[in-house]
Amino acid sequence: MNILVALIPMIAWGSIGLVSGKIGGSANQQTLGMTVGALVFSIVVFLVVQPVISIQMMIVGVLSGLFWSLGQNQQFHGMKYLGVSVGLPVSTGMQLIVNTIAGAIFFHEWKGSRDFTLGFIALALLVFGAYLTARQDDDSELKTTNSMLNFTKGFRALIASTVGYGGYTIIINAFGLDPLGIILPQSIGMLIGASFFAFKKVKLDRYVWLNMSCGLLWGLGNICMLLTMRQIGLAISFSLSQMGIIISTLGGIFILGEQKTKKEMKYVIFGCLFVILGGILLGYMKA
Repeated sequence: MNILVALIPMIAWGSIGLVSGKIGGSANQQTLGMTVGALVFSIVVFLVVQPVISIQMMIVGVLSGLFWSLGQNQQFHGMKYLGVSVGLPVSTGMQLIVNTIAGAIFFHEWKGSRDFTLGFIALALLVFGAYLTARQDDDSELKTTNSMLNFTKGFRALIASTVGYGGYTIIINAFGLDPLGIILPQSIGMLIGASFFAFKKVKLDRYVWLNMSCGLLWGLGNICMLLTMRQIGLAISFSLSQMGIIISTLGGIFILGEQKTKKEMKYVIFGCLFVILGGILLGYMKA
């Protein structure tokens, strides 16, 4: 059951890049709209569950939310420069390395040689799959017309995004606080961070309000990941959540119209298969 719940973020988070890409708006507008939607989601959860929120939970939650806002804002920038079907897989691979190593080594979630052997094989499959989905055809004329506008700026944005996302998950896992209680302070921190990025840069128009739907998707994925993180650990729960690159990559091609050559489509198909194999192996580790 925990594995099934851990797969919900895959669907929810894998759809965010597609929904935001379809809605449009600047990266700062997308981040602000998404955080407002996440705040609405967390308020509803708080009113229904009514968890106890301690001072420690407030501080850790707000700090985690600030890190998240950095991660999400820079990921949106990365997708603007690289395209959804390239930017999100690259971002996913970088996040997988950071969070899996943190969970396995710093939080001692893997015990013995079996866990480390299977875990690193699964991580290698996931990262290699992410690499294949983002790989371009060197001989393709589409390289000049595709949505990859600036690789250097895009990659730099994704490095900053990885730092932000790493802080968001690692801080929460380190303190082991109630997932249902921490999401409200977390969403407050997210909104503070998003407001900083949006200050004097964002026009509050329909793009901001429509991107609130991305916040609802994120909130659903977030609460499911935080709940399963306590049961199956950061390394596995986060890795399973990132299998959403299958949705975002294929959706970027077929829904957002990002062009791929025949060779690149083969890379995408094999990349998705490697991601699925990595996810199955992680599930087997906890079976």
